[in-house]
Amino acid sequence: MSQEWHEIVVEALKANDIRLIPYVPDNVLKPLIAAIHADPFFTAFTAAREEEAVGIVAGGAMAGMRGMVLMQTSGFATLANVLASLPCAYQIPVLLMVSERGTLGEFNTGQAAVWRTMRPTLEALGMEYHVITRLDECGFIVDRTVKQALLTQQPAALILSPLLTGGKISPVKARG
Repeated sequence: MSQEWHEIVVEALKANDIRLIPYVPDNVLKPLIAAIHADPFFTAFTAAREEEAVGIVAGGAMAGMRGMVLMQTSGFATLANVLASLPCAYQIPVLLMVSERGTLGEFNTGQAAVWRTMRPTLEALGMEYHVITRLDECGFIVDRTVKQALLTQQPAALILSPLLTGGKISPVKARG
């Protein structure tokens, strides 16, 4: 029996002792958020903003607790300053998991605008990132990205492609 992407992510997080999971709610991430809340291994809670979640994970890292921020692409738009001035500047292994919106049938033009800027922003910050598109590579990419961030004491991002998650589809039919 094949595992779902979110089950693979949970296993990789547990294998790397990633326990602290602040997030901003997102429909694409619902199965992952539900699985994390159902497992007492994790300390998971909603944050008011993505910047707050980054600060929480950075503080946890300085106190010896490993964590990851969960968010969608649009939430990434507000993060350049906090990433540049905290985890990038001080070598704190803040991990981000971003559900990718803005591509492959996206209906929200705001999501598309942020999608076009996310990778260039990560590159400008010198942040390692990997896009997960296939189920058979999901566990490997999550595991190795987490390990690299922890070993190098650098922040990193995992981008969950709609090819992996199915993305979010508009409830309105396209005109044809």
